[in-house]
Amino acid sequence: MKEERYDVVVVGAGPAGSVTAKTAAERGLDVLLIERNQEIGVPVKCAEGVSKEIEKFVAPDRRWICAEVKGANIYGPDGTKVVLSAETMDETGYVLERRIFDKFLASEAARAGAKIRVRTEAYDLIEEDGYAKGVYVRCMGEDTRIFAPVVVGADGVESKVGRWAGINTRLQPSNISVCAEFLMCDIELNGDYSEFFLGSEVAPKGYAWVFPKGGDCANVGLGIGGDVSDEKHRALDYLKAFVRNKFPDGKTVAEMYGVVPLSGPSYESVADGLILVGDAARQVNPLTGGGILYAMQAGKIAGDVIAKAVQEKDCSKKRLLEYENRWRSEFGKRLETGFKAKEFLFKLSDEDLNTLAHSLVGVKIKELSTWALLMELVKRNPKMLLGLAKMLL
Repeated sequence: MKEERYDVVVVGAGPAGSVTAKTAAERGLDVLLIERNQEIGVPVKCAEGVSKEIEKFVAPDRRWICAEVKGANIYGPDGTKVVLSAETMDETGYVLERRIFDKFLASEAARAGAKIRVRTEAYDLIEEDGYAKGVYVRCMGEDTRIFAPVVVGADGVESKVGRWAGINTRLQPSNISVCAEFLMCDIELNGDYSEFFLGSEVAPKGYAWVFPKGGDCANVGLGIGGDVSDEKHRALDYLKAFVRNKFPDGKTVAEMYGVVPLSGPSYESVADGLILVGDAARQVNPLTGGGILYAMQAGKIAGDVIAKAVQEKDCSKKRLLEYENRWRSEFGKRLETGFKAKEFLFKLSDEDLNTLAHSLVGVKIKELSTWALLMELVKRNPKMLLGLAKMLL
C-alpha cells in the first residue's frame, strides 16, 4: 500500500474543511484536503442562504452570489405575514450558488498551498497509542495510507471520522431535520425577500422556505423533524404539496435532499490527534438550521490551533482543546440558545404559532437577529412564552 505524509489531512471539502485547510496552509503546514465526490460543491444539500456576516470571512463575489435579500417574510399557519427587514439578519442577506462557492473556498485553500484531491474517500483511521495518526483512503480503486499528526473530520452530519475516533456522533431522530428542496424557475416571487412558512400542515417540527436565486428562480424547500418522518410522512411529499399550493405552474429543474443536525454542540469536538469542524461538530443553529458561517468561523480557529499544535509537536487532546474552548466561546452560546428555543417552539400548536405571528404584525425590531426576534416574542407574549424566557434568561 502506498504511503504519504502531511502535517494535517482534512476529510471533506465543504466550507468547514476548505477554510481549515486554507488557514493551516497559510500558517506554513503541509496540508492535504480530500473530497470523496468527484466535484467539490456537488451535490448541493443546502438552502444556500447566509447573512452578510459572511463578509467577515470573504469578499462578496458575484460569481457565487445569486441574490441579495433585504429581509424576510414569515408566515404563520393561518397566513399571517410578519415582515422583517434590516441590513443584517441571521441566515439571510445573500443567497449563494454553493456549487461555485464551495469550489471558490477550495481554490483559496489551494492558493494558500494546500493539496486537494477529489474522488478520494477515507475509509478508516490510522491510530497509534490512542492517537489519530492519519487515514486510509481509496482513490480510483487504489488504497493509500495518509499519515498526519492531525486529522480533521469535516465530513458532514454522518461524521464517520468522529465515530472512528470513539466520539459518539449519533443523533436522535428529534435532533435532525429531514429536508427536501427543489430549484424552481418560472415562478412569481419577491426577489428582495426570503420567505418562511410555518405550520404542521406545511412542515411539522420545521418550516418551508423560498430563497430567491435571481430572476424567476428560487430554492423552494422544507425540513421536517426526524421524529415525525416516516413512510407516510416524507419531506418530499410535504414539499410537493407545498409547491402545488404555492407555485402550481412553476418548473422544477433540480432536486436536493439531505439531513441537518439540530442537536447543538452535544459532544466534544476534539480527541488525541483529531478535530471535528462544521456539521460533524454539530456547529449548526438548531432553530434555523443555518451553519455555513459557523463552519467557516470554526475552520479559521481550527487551522490556527492545528498549526500551533503541529509546530509545538503536541497534538494531544489537551492541546487541541484550545480549539474547542475558542469556538464555544465565540459562538457556542448561540447554538445552545438555538437548541433551547427549538425544543420549546417545536412543541407549540398551530394556534400558538398564529398567536405569536399576530403579536409581531407591524412591529419593528431594531436588531433583526434570532436572539432579538425571540426576545421580542417573549416581551409580547409573556404568559405563553414564560418557559422560553426562563430558558433564555
